[in-house]
Amino acid sequence: MPTRRIVAVYPGSFDPVTHGHLDVIRRASNLFNELVVGVGDNPDKAEMFTSDERVEMVEAHCKDLQNVRVQAYDGLTIDFVRGVGARVIVRGIRDVADLSGELRQANVNLAIGSVETVFLLTSDQHVLTSSTYDKQIYELGGGDPERLRRLVPDNVARKLAAKLGKPAKGRRKK
Repeated sequence: MPTRRIVAVYPGSFDPVTHGHLDVIRRASNLFNELVVGVGDNPDKAEMFTSDERVEMVEAHCKDLQNVRVQAYDGLTIDFVRGVGARVIVRGIRDVADLSGELRQANVNLAIGSVETVFLLTSDQHVLTSSTYDKQIYELGGGDPERLRRLVPDNVARKLAAKLGKPAKGRRKK
């Protein structure tokens, strides 16, 4: 049987990119001939970083991965996947709640785009990592970027600090 070239897309908002995301990128790069990290917008969230900023943060950690490229997109993920010539979507799964939602989306992508989804279980040390939690930890933790370095790379911790500034101690949202 001839070997076929398989291009995969790992889509996400990456707002910001975490160690968990980077773990999935590294592991997926070993499974496919080419991996395109698709940086998109999530209509259910207000992004903190611009598309260009998110692409830059991800690219900084993919330089040594020869078969990985990072590209921004808008619109439907399935259209982006087909547009880059991919046949597979990669998704990281942290827990059962992730899997439940991702299974529905995978079935929709298969039905409307004939694209398969491959699930990679998150490595143990990244199970609790979430971009949403990272931002909350920074803000509610008094703006301490050191706390974030376990969850996000240094460049991302610095960018979060620059973007969010130093929260006022004892500040409460009303």
